[in-house]
Amino acid sequence: MGAIPSDVKDTGLAARGRTRIEWADSQMPVLRTIRERFAREKPLKGLRLAACLHVTSETGNLARTLAAGGAEVRLCASNPLSTQDDVAASLVKHDGIAVFAIKGEDNETYYRHILQALDGGPHMTMDDGADLVSVLHSRQRELLPGIIGGTEETTTGVVRLTSMAKEGVLAYPIIAVNDAMTKHFFDNRYGTGQSTLDGIIRATNLLIAGLKVVIGGYGWCGRGVALRARGLGAHVIVTEIDPVKALEAVLDGYQVMPMEEAARIGDIFITLTGNKHVLARRHFEAMKDGAVLANSGHFNVEIDIPALEDLAGGRKERLRDYVDQYTLPGGRRINLLGEGRLINLAAAEGHPAAVMDMSFANQALSAEYLAREGKGLKKRVHPVPPDIDREIARLKLQTMGMRIDSLSGEQQAYLSSWSEGT
Repeated sequence: MGAIPSDVKDTGLAARGRTRIEWADSQMPVLRTIRERFAREKPLKGLRLAACLHVTSETGNLARTLAAGGAEVRLCASNPLSTQDDVAASLVKHDGIAVFAIKGEDNETYYRHILQALDGGPHMTMDDGADLVSVLHSRQRELLPGIIGGTEETTTGVVRLTSMAKEGVLAYPIIAVNDAMTKHFFDNRYGTGQSTLDGIIRATNLLIAGLKVVIGGYGWCGRGVALRARGLGAHVIVTEIDPVKALEAVLDGYQVMPMEEAARIGDIFITLTGNKHVLARRHFEAMKDGAVLANSGHFNVEIDIPALEDLAGGRKERLRDYVDQYTLPGGRRINLLGEGRLINLAAAEGHPAAVMDMSFANQALSAEYLAREGKGLKKRVHPVPPDIDREIARLKLQTMGMRIDSLSGEQQAYLSSWSEGT
């Protein structure tokens, strides 16, 4: 066998990466069960799969599962700061998987790695933010006819892909893994909730108790971060544009106000909207000395970093590994964490393996579904088939030692009949 094509920091890190992958695997029993079946049945045999994902220990187990199913996997990073270099090295050295990812890679390298993941022409894509799909449609269109389908992991990516489908430019079907109940109910809420606070605390070592924490956006990710911040003793403030979500936040016990008001009183600001410039120049101008800014949305556009740099006029200092302090006119200091990128992956390790177990089980089973049904699907964004969602929940409960009830024949008949009333 020839050398595995790759671009990783140092293959000498592979042993440590293997240990981390195995530790994560011990907490991912659903994906492990799927991998064992894939190894027997080879449902992805002969398929080339290009994946643009956060290269973490949990992703390592997904890549191993896809490879066990017979796929030829090429993996690149979906964020320049999210790669775990030892994991990338281990996948190349121990699993023979082509990986193109280096933590801290610049923008040019990031897109070069995406192009390398596409080398050879994939039959299937697996994306986290839709950058891979975007590059395919803009720079590698000659590869589009050979693609059966793809999957998308994030809210941001689903929004981009849905827009493409509406404009009639999406060239193949995509399954919105993000929208599976066993993904966003748990990964977005409990995974993002815990890992975002983990990243902020690792970066700053701040005591959260007693601080005013402003949550920009009350989707599933915002709900999770608000819940965990309150659990650490924070006074939580939520900003929203959706009246229904804002009302939910109020009834969940949080203060709700516009960002212009929150900017004057907040200690820590966390953006999770999927939109740009949620924190903008006017907000920076109102913030108090020592304010901390963090983003847990997919792209680093939620905080208007160019406006912050312009306000500071070059007065910027790196105080800690993931803390850049900007000094504004008058001496006020604003602290930006993780260069405005995903703080849970920039400064911490991302979501716990136990929750990614379900998300990546959705990825693996959706890939199997596409291999079987993809050619017959319309070129739009599709939901995860409900049977897959329920099977993952069933397997997860089983691995946790939990049992649930089932309907009796009488109950099934009652639910399917209209004739029996009061």
